[in-house]
Amino acid sequence: MVVFVFGGLLALLVAVAAYVRLAPSDPGRWNVATGAVGASGEVVAGEVVAGEVVAGEGWARLWLPSGTARGLLAGLDAVALATPRTTRLAGSVEEGRITWITRSALWGFPDYTTAEARADGLFIYARLRFGTGDMGVNAERLRVWQKELSGQE
Repeated sequence: MVVFVFGGLLALLVAVAAYVRLAPSDPGRWNVATGAVGASGEVVAGEVVAGEVVAGEGWARLWLPSGTARGLLAGLDAVALATPRTTRLAGSVEEGRITWITRSALWGFPDYTTAEARADGLFIYARLRFGTGDMGVNAERLRVWQKELSGQE
């Protein structure tokens, strides 16, 4: 009996891990405007402060008003693609918006980061896909990317 229970729990764990890693990412859902909207479509509280990462439960935002937004987006694309376990989901510098997926090392949980070049700067919005809390990893990633991007200038 214990073997069956253990086997069932193990099978469930494997199924959840497979879903997290293999679930498709719809660009239409994730490569969207970086306005104040959360992963579930809810309005995100808090204001964007120029040059500062603003974070909430499962999300983080950053507004970079300096420089040319398209130039910043091109630099950020290079920084993002140099980040381990990060790939581009959709978009391009020419389109003015790019979304990347960064996966956690152990489980492969996907986090989505969208950057959008606007007339008043580069807006970046990072959020998780599964769960409600990200333990600050999206905010930390934005801080690291901001630091690396400022080193390129």
